Amino acid sequence: MASRLRTMRENGSLLALPTISWLVIFFVLPLIIVLVFSFMSRGRGGVAIMPFTLDHYGRTFDVFFIILQRSIGLAALTTIICLIAGYPLAFFISTRRRRIVQQVALFLVILPFWTNFLIRTYAWRILLGEEGTINGLLLSLGLISEPLPLLNTQLAVLIGLVYGFLPFMALPIYASVERFNFRYVDAAQDLGANDIRAFMRIVLPLTLPGVLAGCALVFIPSVGAFVTPDLLGGAKGLMIGNLINKQFGGSGNMPLGSALSIVMMAVVMISLLVYIFANRRDAGAS
Repeated sequence: MASRLRTMRENGSLLALPTISWLVIFFVLPLIIVLVFSFMSRGRGGVAIMPFTLDHYGRTFDVFFIILQRSIGLAALTTIICLIAGYPLAFFISTRRRRIVQQVALFLVILPFWTNFLIRTYAWRILLGEEGTINGLLLSLGLISEPLPLLNTQLAVLIGLVYGFLPFMALPIYASVERFNFRYVDAAQDLGANDIRAFMRIVLPLTLPGVLAGCALVFIPSVGAFVTPDLLGGAKGLMIGNLINKQFGGSGNMPLGSALSIVMMAVVMISLLVYIFANRRDAGAS
């Protein structure tokens, strides 16, 4: 029996070897290279050269700290708005009695994924432009006298991020609500709880895994978003992803870009640790 278990473990290790090799070559090794570059000096053309220095981390937390704050702030606000909009949407879809209505609603949620994200972001440029659809509608209704400066603002970036990542919030919550037993709500109401108390004490805690998963799926890509801030925000919507891209292009600064990348990855790792801790705490409580 022991030899059979040993053989199964060996076979399992062999089966996992291609995946482990892929992760080492295309994830761990590049991460180590970026980490080493972040401690090196800037040479001609922005390349990384010796000696080692901590200057780039100093600049990251001094000169570019406001951009890091903006990135985290916009990502957090995007997550909050997606949660406020996504939870009722997911709840509405999962509580439809007619299966066809539920399927059509889910189809509408995932329908934007059928179009390239870049094309959808360019569409928002048309909608938010000074001569775009939104300003044209407001002008025709007489609500404004001149076009609003919607494009190339942080508001435009926020709109684009919420639009792009809302399905990532709604779908995990939908999966949690779909498994929820609504007899618990009936029992709570029989015991005298009103709708708000039943939701806060029963529904929300039992659907919290979906909420946590949705928050992680929205916040993490929002922090490092590149396309949306670049096309909708301009200089006013510059985020850390755009800043990193500039450092690796032309005569930029590869060590500085590497330091910014490590800091951004640290923010992502902290977010993941918070998600794991909250998920384990919720699982332990339940």
